[in-house]
Amino acid sequence: ILARENMVSIFWIAMAVIVAGNIIYHIAQKSIPQNANPLASVIVSYVVAIAVSLFLLPKYLSGTTFLSALRTLNWSSIIVGIGIVGIEFGFLLAYRAGWQINVAALIASVLLALILLPIGTFAFQESWSWPKTVGLVLCMIGLVLLQRG
Repeated sequence: ILARENMVSIFWIAMAVIVAGNIIYHIAQKSIPQNANPLASVIVSYVVAIAVSLFLLPKYLSGTTFLSALRTLNWSSIIVGIGIVGIEFGFLLAYRAGWQINVAALIASVLLALILLPIGTFAFQESWSWPKTVGLVLCMIGLVLLQRG
């Protein structure tokens, strides 16, 4: 029972970290000066991310070495890096093009939900349900409303 309670706690803590990280991320992205080189900005962001990751790493090694932890990785970590560059560069360009902070992330998230629901179902055998179908339809309605508002 303790393990299950711990997993539920981690479940919601993880979501809180995601939300807090996204708030910090979008406010900072929107605040990058227009004349700043976008790729220099991305590089500085990654240097900071590496420093923070190195600081946190010892807590997550769990008695193993960094090299043994690296051996557990596969191709997906490299692809995540490519995806991160796309996200960083894309949002920076979107904000520079005039997207509002209260709309850009929302539209991106809704579009992601529309794309990832079927991918999760077919590529990762995640369940599909009527509530998810209704949520998908509501996402589409929300996109239309956002475009009109």
